[in-house]
Amino acid sequence: MKSFEFPYGTGTQSLVLDEQHIQYHFTSTQTKETAHEEEAIRYSLRHPIDSRPLVDCVKPGGTVVIIVSDMTRAVHTDRMLRAIVAELEEAGIADDQITVLVALGTHRQQTEEETAAVCGRDMMQRLNIVQHDCHDENQLVSVGTTSYGNDVKLNRLAVEADTVILTGAVSFHDMAGFGGGRKAVLPGIAGYDTIMTNHALALNPVCPYGMDSRCDAGKLSDNPIHCDMMEGAAFLKPAFLVNLVLTAEGKLHDVVSGDWQTAWQEGCRRLLALDGVPIEHLSDVVIGSAGGHPKDINLYQATKAHMNAVFAVKPGGILILAMACPDMYEPADFTDWFFRDDLDEVLSAVRQHFTIPAFSAYKTRCLIRMMKEVYIVTDRAYFDVIRRTGEIPAETMEEAWQMAQKTLRAENKTDYTVTVMPYAAATLPVYQKHDRS
Repeated sequence: MKSFEFPYGTGTQSLVLDEQHIQYHFTSTQTKETAHEEEAIRYSLRHPIDSRPLVDCVKPGGTVVIIVSDMTRAVHTDRMLRAIVAELEEAGIADDQITVLVALGTHRQQTEEETAAVCGRDMMQRLNIVQHDCHDENQLVSVGTTSYGNDVKLNRLAVEADTVILTGAVSFHDMAGFGGGRKAVLPGIAGYDTIMTNHALALNPVCPYGMDSRCDAGKLSDNPIHCDMMEGAAFLKPAFLVNLVLTAEGKLHDVVSGDWQTAWQEGCRRLLALDGVPIEHLSDVVIGSAGGHPKDINLYQATKAHMNAVFAVKPGGILILAMACPDMYEPADFTDWFFRDDLDEVLSAVRQHFTIPAFSAYKTRCLIRMMKEVYIVTDRAYFDVIRRTGEIPAETMEEAWQMAQKTLRAENKTDYTVTVMPYAAATLPVYQKHDRS
């Protein structure tokens, strides 16, 4: 018997399992971490991929906009900012020439405390920090139309800046293939209609579930959402990119800097080598976690665990996922859609008026229905919420596992297999066979 730990909010949940049933245990705990982060970032800024060093990419008298992620992405923005600003200072750029633009996409505005946590209070005191608002037409300017017919509107501050620097972290994304890179622009600083038009490319009229199979985690080739994002970001002509490659636990593993396209693509390759896990067999049961705070800050973020875990479980299998979700009802648009029972009606509504939360809720509900049972370990206060999604709530991993074992015994499955995924939202199982048997 062996005890396994699962991140849960700011703490952990534990579960003792019989090792003879464990088929895979995905964890990056043995991954090499970078101890001196700002030094590593500054080294990358000076030794970029397919680009001159950052100091040679800015105009001494020009304006600089640094696009950063919001509070839903724990991507070490404060450390990136300190390293970037130090390099800009050496290039002769004064603080009053720099604007930090928070790429909220469609997310809510941040509080002052949240912005301080993201950017660092020292950077808040030095720099002008502006939050993007996708609904504010005064902030937006049209920059062009993609080959997919998307009228791209971007934040005026970035469009009119002399130099634009993209920051973020490379991650797996359930629709765009990978996060980071061009996502800082679209959806990060784009207008609402531009974002919705882009993400609506995930719909496929001939697919029985209404989802385009090309739009999934780890997929870039012929992915229409990704391709549209690249075209949209190209209108902005970013001068430089800094993206981190983080371990599943959120520690810095690597840094890629330089050309906004090729440096990011190299980051994707490094992430896939780090957390893309080849598997030859699917399991009867996957037991995992979204990865703790902020990956399980709300149900919307936490369901990324579903999106990855499903690649490791047999159709009709069992999922057990731990997610604290202290902001369970944020955003309201997601949970409203998530509670609707008739998926055909949901799909019809999404086709008529696409929104990202509605589609994400629809896709997650489809995945839930593909499973025999899905157990969600969360606070008892949210049990009714979980039941409304078609899942089964539990207060502890042990409680969920006892219920799942009862189902396995009822099906006479004594030789069941289990995959353990403590960081399911950040770990991508890559199935090596053509059938899902």
